[in-house]
Amino acid sequence: MQYFKLKSIITLSGGKGGSKLRILVLGLGALGTVYSCLLKNRGHEIIGLDLEPVIAAINEQGVKVEGIWGEHEARLDLLVTNAAELQDEQFDMVILTVKSYETGEICRQIQDLIGPNTYLLLAQNGYGNYEAASEYIAADRIVLGRVIFGAETVKWGHSRVTVIADDVLLGSPDQLIDLRILEDLAQVFNAAGIPTRASAQVMQYVWAKIIYNSALNPLGAILEVPYGQLAANYDSKSLMDEIIKEIFAVLEARGQKTPWADAQEYIEAFYSQMIPPTVLHHASMLQDIQRGRRTEIDALNGAVINLGRACGVPTPVNEVIVSLLKAKEALRAKAMRG
Repeated sequence: MQYFKLKSIITLSGGKGGSKLRILVLGLGALGTVYSCLLKNRGHEIIGLDLEPVIAAINEQGVKVEGIWGEHEARLDLLVTNAAELQDEQFDMVILTVKSYETGEICRQIQDLIGPNTYLLLAQNGYGNYEAASEYIAADRIVLGRVIFGAETVKWGHSRVTVIADDVLLGSPDQLIDLRILEDLAQVFNAAGIPTRASAQVMQYVWAKIIYNSALNPLGAILEVPYGQLAANYDSKSLMDEIIKEIFAVLEARGQKTPWADAQEYIEAFYSQMIPPTVLHHASMLQDIQRGRRTEIDALNGAVINLGRACGVPTPVNEVIVSLLKAKEALRAKAMRG
């Protein structure tokens, strides 16, 4: 097996050389299934790692993607249930799609798999994934992704792509990876059919997604209604406005810019541009609760609360939302345990 340094688009799939990359996809849920299937069909060597039931299902039926990007099926090259099974392997890229609260522990387990020519792509929700990964992996090997297409699990190894709001963005928060390398990486995904571009300001867009998710997901999960109903109801709309204003106050105190000048400009775009295409969409956080799973609230509104405390900015509405969501999460999990 030949391994390729990501230094020039000529060396990447989709470039002049049509080279094959060796890629580990860690987490074969809705998002990981999309990446593994489309990249495999582009000719890359794909290794998948997940829990035994997921791996057993994929080993039997392969991976499948349907929805707005068409229908695709693939058989992955290798499936494993433990990172220790890969200790002697080398990869050009590792794509991490696990829940945000798992990032630190997973990166501890795979740190030896991230070689000097390996890039780790964090394709997850929320704030803190880059910081958690950086405790175990050199920051100049970590690519932070802002993923804003929607995929849902039909069954293990079978995903449906439902919506895309913008290209996936790739970046290095501390500007430790040359933009040309990030552009090369973006081309790998573009060639596989996943619209992607590189950005020198990735944190602005990561925060744009965090604001959006923090306003909609917890309330959508608590009230069990789609996004459009949250925006149409006076009381839930008022809560979302306050969530957004508190987040902007925290970001201003931290000196973190966004694509919007202030909270009011964001709020206007939120209701006029962002909500309309997703009026029927239910929060993935609601699906987590219904299945008795832990949500990613700590990486969204919970992170806002912690950052606010660190810089002396109060976030009372976010605090109430987190408490309500965690109560619902715990009560549902208890009910499912019987």
